[in-house]
Amino acid sequence: MGAVMIECPRSGRHIRTGMNADRKSFETTPVFFARAYCPHCNAEHEWFARDAWICEAPCEEAAA
Repeated sequence: MGAVMIECPRSGRHIRTGMNADRKSFETTPVFFARAYCPHCNAEHEWFARDAWICEAPCEEAAA
């Protein structure tokens, strides 16, 4: 299991979506749309599953 991550479109920094998944299951999930709060720019970002990735190592919200 790992954290589902996206990139903040404003800062370019990586953020956690609040979801966890294993890579294999996530890759076979049908396309979906979601929202995640970004602590870097204090906004909610909309994202598609195809724009996200799984971070299985201890992940920190970091610069890209």
